[in-house]
Amino acid sequence: MAIHREHELHRRRFGRNAGLGIVLLAFVAIVFGLTMVKVSRQDMNGNPPAAGASQ
Repeated sequence: MAIHREHELHRRRFGRNAGLGIVLLAFVAIVFGLTMVKVSRQDMNGNPPAAGASQ
């Protein structure tokens, strides 16, 4: 069994997978951030703040 060098196809596939991973992580971060903002703006009963109320 000879040791073969990594094929060029594997490098391209790794690049695509890394790019997709970064995009997915960014999407998860955006959803998490929006969720944290929404949750932090609720009162003790889980209701959204009243219209016109200042914080």
